[in-house]
Amino acid sequence: MNFSELGLSKPLLEAIARAKYDSPYPIQVQAIPSILKQRDLFGIAPTGSGKTASYILPILQRMQDKPQNKGRMIPILVLVPTRELASQVAEVTENFARFLPRKVKALAVFGGVSINPQMMKIYGTDILIATPGRLLDLLSKNSLNLNQVEVLVLDEADKVLNMGFKEEVDQILAQLPKKRQNILFSATSEESVGGLIEAMLQDPVKISAAPDTVSPDLINQYAYRVPMEKKGPFLRHLINSGDWSQILVFASSIRAANNIVTKLNKNGIDALAFHGDKSQGARTEALHRFKNGKTRVLVATDLAARGIDIKFLPLVINYELPRSPKDYVHRIGRTGRAGAEGEAISLIAEEDLHHFKIIQKKMKKHVQLRSIDDIEF
Repeated sequence: MNFSELGLSKPLLEAIARAKYDSPYPIQVQAIPSILKQRDLFGIAPTGSGKTASYILPILQRMQDKPQNKGRMIPILVLVPTRELASQVAEVTENFARFLPRKVKALAVFGGVSINPQMMKIYGTDILIATPGRLLDLLSKNSLNLNQVEVLVLDEADKVLNMGFKEEVDQILAQLPKKRQNILFSATSEESVGGLIEAMLQDPVKISAAPDTVSPDLINQYAYRVPMEKKGPFLRHLINSGDWSQILVFASSIRAANNIVTKLNKNGIDALAFHGDKSQGARTEALHRFKNGKTRVLVATDLAARGIDIKFLPLVINYELPRSPKDYVHRIGRTGRAGAEGEAISLIAEEDLHHFKIIQKKMKKHVQLRSIDDIEF
């Protein structure tokens, strides 16, 4: 199917073509026509399934029929759990809106940075992408008004709840007009966000991403049995032995991520850390450098990495295993996206063996455990 079959306008199709989007992902095929009809929608869509474009494209089309915003009344509100996801949604929006006849102003607001510049930029904003806490901060300072919100999007609603934002979301919902279109996406099950579905949606269209959009079956998985004291040297060996242009390494803690980066840099490997203790500016710069190939290795923690969305990421390395099998699948799902193959390598210490067996059982996929005895490094 082509984007032209989804009911999108000619100017928007031109913007899609210039953005080099060839064909819609399954979630976009399902979502775009319903959102254009102004139906409430609930979608189960993991990271990497193309869900951002599935709601941004029809919203941009809706904005083409609206007069230019000349105030602080926000017509479109997108709530997200993390600042990285906020920046990512704003970037996608700007890319698609760049060539449209009616200019659309999108703005991402989040905590961890000064609020004053964000307050100054809100005027004339059509699409506000916000984390719940920072949005409430801005509301408390009368920097914007939500009385005229026409569309509310809650992206990664399950993550919003897991991060403890339920009370903040309830406060925000109380300030919105009752008559509006609501769009809610969750990366996991309907049950995980059941309360929000009841509070937000009226007779929603329910959709889900194709089951193989982010699938372990599309990822070549490898595991090596590595003693803890040899993980650092073996990681450096892996990085130096391949020709991967981008490598995302997962660590279990901020401290571990920093230590890994320090040792990689000392051994001549360009790497940056990506975690919650970094300033927003440092995180944005690290992600920018990684996406643009200026830094080859990014070492991240699970929470910070939620907002990382890179097409055709060739390799993910689990320096340490995550706590849950679900997080493991999310990690390796950073590669092998939307039908593209990828590789995932896990370094398994003696104390990890039992946990790795549980992960394989839950994933329903066996990963052969290889020895490093015959590998020189």
